[in-house]
Amino acid sequence: MEFIDYSGVYQIAVPIVIIAIVFEVIFSISRKRELYKAGDFFGTAGLLLGNILVSLLFQGSVLSLYFFLYEFRVLNLVDKFSLVFLWAITFIAIDFVFYWYHRCSHRVRILWAIHMNHHSSTEMNFSVSFRQAWFGPISKVPFFISLPLIGFDPSITAIAGVISTFWGVVGHTQLIGKLGWMDGIFNTPSNHRVHHGKNKEYIDKNYGNLLIIWDRFFRTYQREEKKVIFGLVQDLNTNNPVEITFYSWKEIMRDLKKASSWRQIVNIIFGAPYPNSDVGKNSSLRTSLIKDLSG
Repeated sequence: MEFIDYSGVYQIAVPIVIIAIVFEVIFSISRKRELYKAGDFFGTAGLLLGNILVSLLFQGSVLSLYFFLYEFRVLNLVDKFSLVFLWAITFIAIDFVFYWYHRCSHRVRILWAIHMNHHSSTEMNFSVSFRQAWFGPISKVPFFISLPLIGFDPSITAIAGVISTFWGVVGHTQLIGKLGWMDGIFNTPSNHRVHHGKNKEYIDKNYGNLLIIWDRFFRTYQREEKKVIFGLVQDLNTNNPVEITFYSWKEIMRDLKKASSWRQIVNIIFGAPYPNSDVGKNSSLRTSLIKDLSG
């Protein structure tokens, strides 16, 4: 397995992110906007810490898997395209896979149990982008193994993935308004505010990370119109990262104990999140993944 050096990306991106957060905090205080709350911020810090630890624990194994699968690639993209074009289509491919990973994370209960951690904040600021689930690095693997099998070099996709992740930070703010034509192509702050909204018309919309064209094509796009109310339909009312992490898992285990057939077990794990309750950012507004994709 090749050594992948992310240091250049982090050296550029981390200072920019820190400056952006500091500016947003100062702006929030000076304008009395209350964009940041201490409890929410420390809850985010706890989730991020766990996410980093899990990433470090499994990073080597995941990269090894990607390089192993790359040996069985269908296409030799490195030999077919120039380096610039290869990087361009890599970003597009990552974003396309992310769209489906993200969409499934809202539609499949076991994935939502992980992803809802990110949506548990009732705030919207740059720091919320780092409110990442502890088990997020693991849940992505079944989706992103498709890239090395197609022929995308893991040494390129790994770095491009980090860059794409930092782009996601930009969308988590209330300070940037609508951006005209850019809102129709990219996942701008306006588009991503919609994604974090618990307004009925905003639920399960705008899944793209870099581009919003996937949402427009697959009919999950929604413009920002009404004022966005951030958070889950029924908020958790806790900033304890442990409670947030295992909240939905406890509910899944509770329902599994009541299951009386294999069909019910499968539906509890892979069906629509909370089909019979208002807990979480789902409730009866959600349908099963199969029904959703066929419609």
